[in-house]
Amino acid sequence: MKYREIKNIKVSEIGMGCWAIGGNQFGNSYGHTDDVESLKAVKKALELGCNFFDTADVYGHGHSEELLGLALGRVREKVIIATKVGGAYMYNDSRWGHVNFSPEYIEFALEQSLRRLKTNYIDIYQLHNPSLKMIKEGEVFKPLRKLQKEGKIKLVGVSVHSLDEGVAALEHADVIQCVFNMIDPRNYELLESAKRMGIGIIVREPLANGFLSGKFDKESKFEQGDIRSRMPSQYVEELTALVEEIEDRFKSRLSSVTLSQIALRYILMFDSVSTVIPGAKTEWQVEQNMKASGIAPLTEQEMAILGS
Repeated sequence: MKYREIKNIKVSEIGMGCWAIGGNQFGNSYGHTDDVESLKAVKKALELGCNFFDTADVYGHGHSEELLGLALGRVREKVIIATKVGGAYMYNDSRWGHVNFSPEYIEFALEQSLRRLKTNYIDIYQLHNPSLKMIKEGEVFKPLRKLQKEGKIKLVGVSVHSLDEGVAALEHADVIQCVFNMIDPRNYELLESAKRMGIGIIVREPLANGFLSGKFDKESKFEQGDIRSRMPSQYVEELTALVEEIEDRFKSRLSSVTLSQIALRYILMFDSVSTVIPGAKTEWQVEQNMKASGIAPLTEQEMAILGS
């Protein structure tokens, strides 16, 4: 495993995205999970040199955080934990609305995350997809800066959907999480701007919701609750066609490495990326993801192919 830095914090260049291990009890997931296997997956990531784990309070309504608390408790000082706040629908409490970025809610939610993670601080606390208007105004970052001064969080982060949101966040955040992959490289401009400003970049959805693993096609079915079950059939058909095209372009490489490893290696070619967080819920998936740190870089010709 190779390592990079976020604001002088050493992080494995491949982290573990922990949305999937939250399970499918409340939907908005990546399907069924087994907690025993999930815990084994986290521990396997540790064994292979991964020290970066990204989650959110809403993943399984706290279950992902609880599993990380169980798995990482004894090595807390050796790992970097990033979690998120803002989706309030997991709490059955009339004080909080469906989505809430108020200072009072952020402080309340942080205490709940600390309890579930069995820790007294969060390394990177991220606003979970606030609106562009909120990001531009900047007020939403103030409670996080307060918590940072109190020592409850180390770095202020934000997870964004669009390029505009990411660019606006450059003025306020220490770390930005965004989508970037072989199929959707639109945030390249954001990555380069963040690099110039010394802002960390966490890349999510590096495998395009799992499609860049190459194991799905246009006929694939997903269980109810899996976010991919809500994707329009035309979108899935277009997505799988793009994946097939990429597979064809890398046919010679695929004799020694997997498509997912090539997809992760592509992202690591950008030194503006601090860490990339492919999701995993089994030991096997973790092993496949972590191996990408050690495969040969893509050549100039291969990178050019992707840009054509």
